[in-house]
Amino acid sequence: MADEEKFDAIIVGAGPSGIASALTLAKAGLSVVALERGEYPGAKNLFGGILFTTILAKLIPNFTEEAPLERHIVTRRFSLLSKEGELAVNLRNEQFNRPPFNHSFTVIRSRFDRWFAEKAEEAGAEVYPGVVVDDLIFENGKVVGIKARGEREGTYDELYGNCVIIAEGANSLLAERAGLRKEKSKMSPENRVTAVKEVIKLPREVIEDRFHIKDNEGIAYEYFGEAVSGMIGSGFIYTNKDTISVGVGCLISDLMEKRMTLYDLLDAFKAHPAVAPLLRGGEVIEYSTHMIPEESYDELPELVGDGVLLVGDAAGLINPSFFHEVTNLAMASGVFAGEAVIEAKEKGDFSKETLSSYRKKLEDSFVLKDIKKYRRFIRFLKDNPEFLSDQLPFVVDLAASFFTVSETPKEEVVRDVIKRFRKKMGTFSLLKRLWQAKRAML
Repeated sequence: MADEEKFDAIIVGAGPSGIASALTLAKAGLSVVALERGEYPGAKNLFGGILFTTILAKLIPNFTEEAPLERHIVTRRFSLLSKEGELAVNLRNEQFNRPPFNHSFTVIRSRFDRWFAEKAEEAGAEVYPGVVVDDLIFENGKVVGIKARGEREGTYDELYGNCVIIAEGANSLLAERAGLRKEKSKMSPENRVTAVKEVIKLPREVIEDRFHIKDNEGIAYEYFGEAVSGMIGSGFIYTNKDTISVGVGCLISDLMEKRMTLYDLLDAFKAHPAVAPLLRGGEVIEYSTHMIPEESYDELPELVGDGVLLVGDAAGLINPSFFHEVTNLAMASGVFAGEAVIEAKEKGDFSKETLSSYRKKLEDSFVLKDIKKYRRFIRFLKDNPEFLSDQLPFVVDLAASFFTVSETPKEEVVRDVIKRFRKKMGTFSLLKRLWQAKRAML
C-alpha cells in the first residue's frame, strides 16, 4: 500500500493517553487519526477522581487558562470507616492553593476530554467519534491497520497505518487480539476493579460551606474499610464547582465472592453516618460505571509488538497505592508512545525492536518506577483480607473506646485498650504484618 493511503499512526481511544499520543505525533508533523467509540470524546470515559497535570502542563503550558477545570485540590483526606465510626488523616496546605496547584484538579470528563481532543485537532490530528474498532489487520505477523464496525451488520471498514496505538481502556480486547495480553496479564476478575459514580448537584455555596473551601478550592476524600464492606477498594468524594462526585470501586473477584452488587455498596456508603451529612439535600444528575485495571508490575502485559503499542489503562498503567495516580501515567505513556513512533518514522522501521524504545522511556520515568515500587501493594491486600475487613475497622472502634468519656481512670482505659489491641492483633502476627505493610506501601 502506498504511504499516502495510510496514516503514520492509528489511535484506538480518545481518552487522556490516546489524545496525548495524538497531540505528540501531530506536533511532530506525522499523520495521525484517533478513533473514539463514544458519541464524542469523553462520552464513555469516567474517572472518580483527580486529573493530575504534570504531563498536561508540558503538552499545553497554558492549560489552566483554557481547560474546563472544576476545582484545584487543596485538601486530601484518607479515612478508615467502621460500621459507625471514622478515623481520618486530613492534609491541607496553602502551597496547594497557588500555581501549579499541586498539579491536582477535578474535572468533568465529558467536558475535559472534548477540549483535550480539540487541542489535538488544532495541532493537526484527526479525531473521529462514533467509531467502534472490533479487530486489527495483520500482515506477516505485523499489525498494519484496524477494522471498524460498518453501518450494516457484519461489515467492516478498514483503515491502514504504519502502527496502531491501543488506548481503548481497561476492557482491552484489542490488546489480547494483538497477543500482548496473555496468560496472567489477560483480563480477569482478579485484576479488574469495577467502579460506580454518581454526580450529585448542590448549590455552590453549600458545597463550599460544607467542605470548608472557597473560590475554586476543592477537596478529595477517600474512604477505606467499611466504605466497601472491607473489600479491596475504596469510596470517594470529590468536589466540582456546583456538583460533587461520590462513588465506590471494588475488585470484581471480591464482589463475586461476597455476592454483592455495586449499587448496594454505593447505597450503604452514602448512608454511612460519616458520609451522609456531606451529601444531604443533593440531587443525583448523573450515574455511571467504569472498569479499572488493577495490575502489578509483575503482571503487566507486553507493551509493544510489531506495529502496535499499548498505552494508559489498556496497558495497565496505574499506581494502585494510596496515591491513586492514573491520568498523569496515562498521558505520560501517550507521550512516550508518540515519541517512539516518531523515532520509528525517522528510521522507517515500525518493528517491535524499534518501538521498544517506548518501554525504556516508561522504565526510565516515574511511570514504571512507581508501579514497580508499589508492585506488592495489591498482593499484600489480597494475602491479608482481614487487614481491611476486620483489623482496620477494629482500630477505628478502639480509638472511639480510648476517647469515650467515663469515670474509669485513664490508666485503666489505656491498659484495657492495649490489652484488647494485643488480643485482637497478636504481637508476632502484628509485627509480621506491619513489616509486610511497610514493604508494600512505603
